[in-house]
Amino acid sequence: MTMQSAAVRRRRAVAAAGAVSAGLLVLSACDKPTPMSTITVGSDSVSSEATCYNDGDALKTADLTECLRDEDIDSITVDPDEIVRFGVDPEVADEGWTILMNGQPLLNEPLKKTYTTIPGSVFFNAQYGAQGDSTLVSIKEGEKDARGLWSFKLKKDD
Repeated sequence: MTMQSAAVRRRRAVAAAGAVSAGLLVLSACDKPTPMSTITVGSDSVSSEATCYNDGDALKTADLTECLRDEDIDSITVDPDEIVRFGVDPEVADEGWTILMNGQPLLNEPLKKTYTTIPGSVFFNAQYGAQGDSTLVSIKEGEKDARGLWSFKLKKDD
């Protein structure tokens, strides 16, 4: 081994260490991920971070309204005869959460547990405000003020 090749290897090692350090700095500057919410129908699930989240602080009404209009959301197919399971992270459950259907509360009281189930037929029933073969379903964190919003599209399986 020559002196020149040892020096090249040493420079490469120093460069690699520098790249790793720079990468760690970039990762530490990233935003903290929001809590997750999951919808499960049969063996299919869809999970998402919040559509709107203000690090646990109350969202402004205008922001909440804008978030409910967001169309870039995950979807899941629902057989009306199936049960739809909703799950949230424990920190969301601690704040209380409500299921919204097309922007309107589906439940009278906020939930404090990490999951609940609702018959799939509810999401396509005009009596509950459903229109057509798809429904916007949102999970709203917060008993009074909205602190987070997760939205999903439920598509009717014919």
